[in-house]
Amino acid sequence: RKREAVAARALEFTILTAARLGEVTGATWREVDLQTWLWTIPATRMKAEKEHEIPLSSRTVAILKEMQVLNTKSKMDAPLFPTSAGSQLSGMAMPMLLRRMHESAMKAGDVGWVDRKQKGRMITVHGFRSTFRDWAGEQSAFPREVIEHAMAHQLPNKAEAAYSRATLLPKRAKLMEAWAGYATAPIAAGKVTPIRKT
Repeated sequence: RKREAVAARALEFTILTAARLGEVTGATWREVDLQTWLWTIPATRMKAEKEHEIPLSSRTVAILKEMQVLNTKSKMDAPLFPTSAGSQLSGMAMPMLLRRMHESAMKAGDVGWVDRKQKGRMITVHGFRSTFRDWAGEQSAFPREVIEHAMAHQLPNKAEAAYSRATLLPKRAKLMEAWAGYATAPIAAGKVTPIRKT
């Protein structure tokens, strides 16, 4: 949030919607309804080739309202997160932002932006989807079906998938608001005492 770049807003939006990088960089104003707080990604842009609706949290709506200023011609096909020339962001914009943040942290003497579960490798944009899934499954009380719908995952059980036609939109709206609250909460200050072996 301290960075003003469009890529920083796009990254925050990507994290808070648990969307894939290409879904965000290719998003246009035609897909968004700020009245109903809904982002509808057409089937042609989805990995599963099925339309996907993402309920927007209050923070993601605020991000989009910030971005509206950049759509000076009010075009429905304009990208949500445009470059200075008005075209869609490159697929490398968010990964490069993470790299710059990582390098900046390391220069300041910090360990940087690393995934400790992946042998200290630098974090990735896609890794935030995994973070969302871990948080939703381990720290929230939302049912698995709601979480899987939020991630636009296909149900592995074909019989279950054939009968599952509900979008669970109201429950997913609550899930996305809870995720935004968790992801944007300030880190509690305090000293962490490591557990020692006895």
